[in-house]
Amino acid sequence: MGNSNSISGTEVKTHTILGAGGSIGNSLADELLRQNQVVKLVSRSGFSMPGADTVKGDLLSFPDTVKAVKGADVVYLCAGLPYRYEVWKEQWPKIMDHVIEACIKENALLIFFDNVYMYGRVEGKMTEQTPYDPCSKKGEVRARISLMLEEEMMKRNIRAIIARAADLYGPYSVQSSVLYMMMIANLKKGKKAQWMGSMKQPHSFTYTLDCAKGLKLLADDPKARNQVWHLPTSNPGLTAEEWVRLIADAYQSDPKYTLLKNWMVSLAGLLNKTIGEVYEMIYQQEMNYHFDSTKFNTYFKFTPTSYEQGLGETIRFLEKIGN
Repeated sequence: MGNSNSISGTEVKTHTILGAGGSIGNSLADELLRQNQVVKLVSRSGFSMPGADTVKGDLLSFPDTVKAVKGADVVYLCAGLPYRYEVWKEQWPKIMDHVIEACIKENALLIFFDNVYMYGRVEGKMTEQTPYDPCSKKGEVRARISLMLEEEMMKRNIRAIIARAADLYGPYSVQSSVLYMMMIANLKKGKKAQWMGSMKQPHSFTYTLDCAKGLKLLADDPKARNQVWHLPTSNPGLTAEEWVRLIADAYQSDPKYTLLKNWMVSLAGLLNKTIGEVYEMIYQQEMNYHFDSTKFNTYFKFTPTSYEQGLGETIRFLEKIGN
């Protein structure tokens, strides 16, 4: 386990981010570096950021995983895999097994950044007590790996936290945010926004910078361990129609959109494997997707970023990076 110390009264820990370079990995690294923490970025590509240490490693290799985790006080599993069920089914259980064993060996706190696929179609709010009832193949994989970690948590073999978020938006999410890819990018160019499922169902989105702040708060609080937490998310969620108007106003463009019918997505999936994988998840846009973070908000006295503020900050970030 890493050796914590203090600088100007602030406890400094070694934070290792497994799966660096993605929307949450980057947002988290920024937040940790801003707080003068020691940050180690681990990825297969050797992704780097100024001020952080960089380690190349493959989480499918147990020796690589042990090497990556060595010396860490806190380990964040933020890895992303190609959006393919067959890849997820084969690789996610191996990665989870390797990371659990490496963190036990190093006595490091493990924080697993998770999604909500294991809940399936939910009537009402999604909370930390929502039972696992996946209605998709990828949801079955996410339930399996969550249960793997929860079993070790229950046995007290590991100090760990499962931190879940809704669909993401915000800085660094260009490659992972459906809101960016289908709406923001199009409306900025004066094109029609696109959406799937329903334009009238509310849908919660979690802001990437709130995720980063939330993960750091969880890491710092010993009482938060061995629990599931929903990361801070503004509610009520907006409908797709409301998002179109909000984004169009920000870019001073026409609030035009196209609702893609399910059969259109299914047909496109025959030509594009990624779209084909998205098809089974359309139910999330068809239901009232209410991701509830009351537990986190109350315990940490945290007010999630409003959608209006989050969108404004996202647009300024995109302008800064030339998107």
